[in-house]
Amino acid sequence: MVKYYTRACNFYYGPQAKKLIKQKQALPLCGNNFVAFNSIEVFSRFKNQINIKLIKIKDIKKLEKKKKNKVNMDIKNIISKRNNFLKNINFSNPTIMGILNLTPDSFSDGGKFNKMNKSLKQIKNMVESGAKIIDIGGESTRPGSKEVKTNIELKRVGKVLKIFKKKYKKICLSLDSRKSKVMEEGLKYGVDLINDVSGFNYDKNSLKLINKKKISKVLHHMKGTPNTMQIRPIYSNVLLDVYDYFEKSIKNKFNDKYIILDPGIGFGKNLKHNLTLLSKISLFHSLGFPILVGTSRKRFINQISRKYDSKERIGGTLASILYLLSQGVQIFRVHDVHEVKQSILVFNKLLLNK
Repeated sequence: MVKYYTRACNFYYGPQAKKLIKQKQALPLCGNNFVAFNSIEVFSRFKNQINIKLIKIKDIKKLEKKKKNKVNMDIKNIISKRNNFLKNINFSNPTIMGILNLTPDSFSDGGKFNKMNKSLKQIKNMVESGAKIIDIGGESTRPGSKEVKTNIELKRVGKVLKIFKKKYKKICLSLDSRKSKVMEEGLKYGVDLINDVSGFNYDKNSLKLINKKKISKVLHHMKGTPNTMQIRPIYSNVLLDVYDYFEKSIKNKFNDKYIILDPGIGFGKNLKHNLTLLSKISLFHSLGFPILVGTSRKRFINQISRKYDSKERIGGTLASILYLLSQGVQIFRVHDVHEVKQSILVFNKLLLNK
């Protein structure tokens, strides 16, 4: 059976986008009248054969019935405004998720914020710099990392989780964990969002917990485990395989729609895989959920920049984020909140002219 996929492309921004939408020459992206598209890429997949056709919105009516019906369903998702299910988060605006790793071995900032005073200071800095979500984790999931015992992970994150909401009632608290016991403890302290890099596959009880509590969650894609994910990852087609994973998980795993999609850049992907996902990221809008991407300081930046690499990779991080912003991505998981906030403000002013 042939399967079809729809990617919005050929974007317009600002007053021009608004004008084209009004003239019915383009459609709004995720309900935003300041970002519009007038073309789509339609992927047709049969077994391992993939065909791609670029067509104008006005020509959708000329498609064969089955393909046209699927494309129209996808278009409905692409243009719909995202449901703001996270308290104090508006998915119509770009949202920064600040990273707080309470680990000794995370790939970029391991050991920097393990002490209570340093972690609280970092949270304060990120909130004041513009982060609307703080993502707290006590287990490194960098390539090659080993599993951490539940009691150790709880010890790392427990004290910070306990006092977070007392200090920051309006900031979304995200917990980066694969373990149901850690999640359960976090929920006692007001965690708003569960970010499980395993896609709720690591601990069978985690899925039961979040469905019972109806908690918002990040559906993350990862091939293998952190310890094995970078050992020759293979896909039939990385873009469509990740889409199929999302589609199947949304249908079969969850009993609500409080879902954010994260394609998992660097999690079981080589450079080519990462670039394909980033460059074609707008495909995932056709699933109808907010998209989160984490490119901050990641290895693919080094693989591209080579001798121009730097320790914090701010240049490469900002370049990727601004491209993703132009494609309608809603949430950016980052280390350098201040710099990212500044770049988004300037880029949006230039892009949208508002």
